[in-house]
Amino acid sequence: MLENIKIPKIPKISQTHLHGIKDLSIEDINNILELSKIFKEHNKEKDKKIPILKGRTIINLFFEPSTRTLISFEIAAKRLGADVINMNIEGSSLRKGESLFDTAQTLGAMNPDLVIIRHGVNDASKEIAKILECPVINAGEGVNEHPTQALLDAYTIMSHNRKLNDITVSICGDLEHSRVARSNYYLLNKMKSKVRFVFPDYFKPKDLDKYDVETFTNLEDGIKDADIVMMLRIQNERIKDLNLPSTNDYFRSFGLTYEKLKSAKPEALVLHPGPINRGVEIENELADDVNKSVITEQVENGVAVRMACLSILVK
Repeated sequence: MLENIKIPKIPKISQTHLHGIKDLSIEDINNILELSKIFKEHNKEKDKKIPILKGRTIINLFFEPSTRTLISFEIAAKRLGADVINMNIEGSSLRKGESLFDTAQTLGAMNPDLVIIRHGVNDASKEIAKILECPVINAGEGVNEHPTQALLDAYTIMSHNRKLNDITVSICGDLEHSRVARSNYYLLNKMKSKVRFVFPDYFKPKDLDKYDVETFTNLEDGIKDADIVMMLRIQNERIKDLNLPSTNDYFRSFGLTYEKLKSAKPEALVLHPGPINRGVEIENELADDVNKSVITEQVENGVAVRMACLSILVK
């Protein structure tokens, strides 16, 4: 019965929209993560709905393919009682030449309560927020940011009794094209973690001088004594004009294996934002080892974190 459901107190944050971790204060981050704990517990109940957003309309506007992020936001919104519309970009007017500006105006006329956007261009969420009169969440844009991924990664790390201000995190792989890496850097740096960027020369970020990190081009050196090893997906869809090695060669030099993981602390956790290129970024057995890998937990925690973000932002 609805009257028996305990509605949690929803905190406030300093931002109207969630464009990026860079915009959030430490207090904002802590408020989101604390609320996520409540939703994580509630998601273990048989009846997972908690009608905080009953009667509200949320639109998922995804210009890029996604499985985990799209479904995670949809489940999060529905568990909060919202009505959810997933825009099918392949069959929409955007494929007929309609601009993002015109699409935003069309969506605005439908009076949504929140829009979630995934786009290939940096700052797309800010551009659409200028037109809409509702909160906007960046679900990943260009090589800029993917804030809810960083939040769920932080939540996952903390749920294993790691203190963010007392850990070394090695972010490894395709740093040049990764918005996940950038959002995680902003969050971990704010929370006083020690962050390393570990990449082969051909994935060296062009904006590397913006980040206060140790850098390594050898995987085992880069993860030595690390508490967290965060592997990244090779962003094939964003890579242009790079002469990359074969997948076998990449795996030999930069794929994470049990043997290479010995360089990290014995209790080190392995994260990956997914989808995994198995046998390229991580060996199969390690990816599935629940004593080392928390990749499945990241997916589960993503729902709770996104429930927290939605419930905070929708007024």
